[in-house]
Amino acid sequence: MRGSVMTTAVTLAAGALLTAAMSTATAGPPAGAPAPSRITAGQPVLVDCLWQRTVRPDDFILACGDGNSRLTGLDWSEWGPQGATAVGVNMLNDCKPYCAAGTFHAYPVTVRLDGPKPWKKHPSVQHYTRMSLTYTDARPEGFQQVVTYPLWD
Repeated sequence: MRGSVMTTAVTLAAGALLTAAMSTATAGPPAGAPAPSRITAGQPVLVDCLWQRTVRPDDFILACGDGNSRLTGLDWSEWGPQGATAVGVNMLNDCKPYCAAGTFHAYPVTVRLDGPKPWKKHPSVQHYTRMSLTYTDARPEGFQQVVTYPLWD
């Protein structure tokens, strides 16, 4: 009896280690996924909610506190000192009857970044200071067709 308990324990431990090794080996991005854009000197960046600098992100959270507004599927056609332009989707929670029970809706948008200035955290880095969303089809209730947001510094 004692021998079978020990054999079972060893087998379970070996299985757990094998599972951990396999999941660690596959934790990276899927094969063929595009590599993130590299930041080059003099190129403006977009600062995200975690104060990380990004270039041409696929997604971007607009509502850092609760995640109720985010940009997804961003396809950048321009990124430089004069500004950046992308098309994507604004996923926005209607918060009805309240945010936790709300529904996310997809609104196609054109995104424009501009106003690059030195970033307070790293003055040698230029970061975009303004984002404009142009709703190209339907738009959220109470929103103008073009909405401009200051970006954090």
